[in-house]
Amino acid sequence: MNMKKYQFGFGESTMELSLPVERVLYDIKGTPAEGIVDVPTAVREALRNPVGALPLCQTVKAGDKVVITVGDITRAWIKHDQFLPTLLSELNEAGVPDQDISIVVTLGAHRPLTDAENITVCGEEVCHRIKIYQHDCKDKANLVQLGTTSNGVPIIVNRRVAEADKVILTSGIVYHLMAGFGGGRKAIMPGVSAYESIQGNHTFCLHKEIGKGLNVNSVSGKLTGNEMNEDMVQHAAALNPAFLLNAVFTPQGKFARFFAGHWHEAWLAGCKEVERIYGIAISQQADLTIASAGGFPRDINLYQGSKTIDNAYMATRPGGVAICFLECRDIKEPPDFSDWFKYSDKYDREIALRAGFTVPGFIALKFAYMAEAVSLIIVTKPENADFVRAAGLIPATSAEQAMQIAREKLGKDDFTITVMTEAATTVPLFK
Repeated sequence: MNMKKYQFGFGESTMELSLPVERVLYDIKGTPAEGIVDVPTAVREALRNPVGALPLCQTVKAGDKVVITVGDITRAWIKHDQFLPTLLSELNEAGVPDQDISIVVTLGAHRPLTDAENITVCGEEVCHRIKIYQHDCKDKANLVQLGTTSNGVPIIVNRRVAEADKVILTSGIVYHLMAGFGGGRKAIMPGVSAYESIQGNHTFCLHKEIGKGLNVNSVSGKLTGNEMNEDMVQHAAALNPAFLLNAVFTPQGKFARFFAGHWHEAWLAGCKEVERIYGIAISQQADLTIASAGGFPRDINLYQGSKTIDNAYMATRPGGVAICFLECRDIKEPPDFSDWFKYSDKYDREIALRAGFTVPGFIALKFAYMAEAVSLIIVTKPENADFVRAAGLIPATSAEQAMQIAREKLGKDDFTITVMTEAATTVPLFK
């Protein structure tokens, strides 16, 4: 039997498995993408040659009050600080001075940023030049209603954003396990929306009937028919932002391309690029999927590791097994994720989630349903075993132990295998 060695990231080290080549269906990796060397030039090129809109210099004019939306500290990977100065320069050249520009941080329901975090996100230069405001989803005096979506969710947004002459959305586009893709319209919903609007939108991730758990349409890569996404689009359409600048990244985290122009059309073009780089078509789900996040920091805790688990799950047939290498040195972080496992019954978890939706709560609920369909084995540090069990998953401390458990679960030795060494970012698209 022809054997091949595969390396799986585990914290700052690796674990190794030798697998029979003839039984490996797929070795899933992202499509190589070249990183941008000259970021300012690439940004200017995008702003001057937009998708579905006039160039930025023709979109804004002297006298306009412009608001730029920027992600919070949890989106620091977008590297706003590297492209905001160029965006500001282009606005200045179009006749809009710094004093007519402000930044609103798209916190959604997150906490406000500290001054130090503003600098981390936006860069020191930008913080000195531009006034930065923190969105507060519960500050009714600074919220305004623009209507209601077709699904009955009130469209209530930040007043400063709603009353600006021109709004420019900035973000990064990646796969999103609920909304299909991140970026784009998410800067409005949940970014600058009211708490009640966010709750109304996010409940579309759940089944219409209480007790049935998840909405099967709220998955990575799905936009059409994804009620959550379609509701988000209506929120953004009501505001009708003037322009968008979103980035797509290489598997190594460098800028791959910038997409600028119409808030929806340019974003959709960016989503196609994400799918090209990170979406891997498969025609068969494997008996056993073996995956890793790629090591630290993507496997720093189980919450971050959920992306790897979800993608490995998508590559595995019902009744199959997925092994995920996740060191999880801080497994109980963040508390707003780990606290959800106090609900041992998935029905109780669902009811609590409907009462107060959070993304960590949704992921905790999804764990329960994935673990019913597929045996999820987590190779992790020995001290994490009890927490992994509490999450409804199966702990293992070595690659060999995980393979032994997998064989027992599958009840055969001729099982098919899919390998995913970059599972935190690559998404298997099973048709």
